[in-house]
Amino acid sequence: MPTPLGEKLRKLRKAKGFTLESLADATESSKSYIWELENSDVARPSAEKLARIASVLDTIPEFFLDADRTEATFSDRDQKFFRNYATLDEKKKNKMQQFLKMLDDDD
Repeated sequence: MPTPLGEKLRKLRKAKGFTLESLADATESSKSYIWELENSDVARPSAEKLARIASVLDTIPEFFLDADRTEATFSDRDQKFFRNYATLDEKKKNKMQQFLKMLDDDD
């Protein structure tokens, strides 16, 4: 019987249009590993692997770990965006801020 993590992973993978193989390729995993995460009753991915899977599926690792949550939210995508933004160097952050300003100016 799959774990809640496995059920969420399968549902989100399919919703995003990934096959087992394509998600495995995108996360540098094997197809059998992804299958095991989805179907095993003892799925225990490493933090690094879970973060990679979450990133490819456009969510955050916490979504998979919180047993009470059944759906990824826009807030999760926002958190993912801000985490990515936080890792940028200052030059790239400035470019991103300029881009956002251009979007505001279009209104």
